[in-house]
Amino acid sequence: MIEKEDAKKVAESLGNNLIGVSHDEKNFVKLPDNFWGYFARGHHKDGAFGVIVTYSENKSDVDDLIKKYEEWVAKNKKSDSEST
Repeated sequence: MIEKEDAKKVAESLGNNLIGVSHDEKNFVKLPDNFWGYFARGHHKDGAFGVIVTYSENKSDVDDLIKKYEEWVAKNKKSDSEST
């Protein structure tokens, strides 16, 4: 289980990163009209984290992406548990 201080650091890093991205319009140049995503990865001395932010005018785009991620996690968790 993640400690509350680590969770705070992760949330703070993500928030600061997204605020920085939002302040520069160049980060949003040439995005498709109906679908885009943003991925951030970070770490500190005790661990790593990643976040995916996705926007689409079509709800199924987001649902499909989440489904693919959940399938990937399930597959990799099985592989991890088999190797131990």
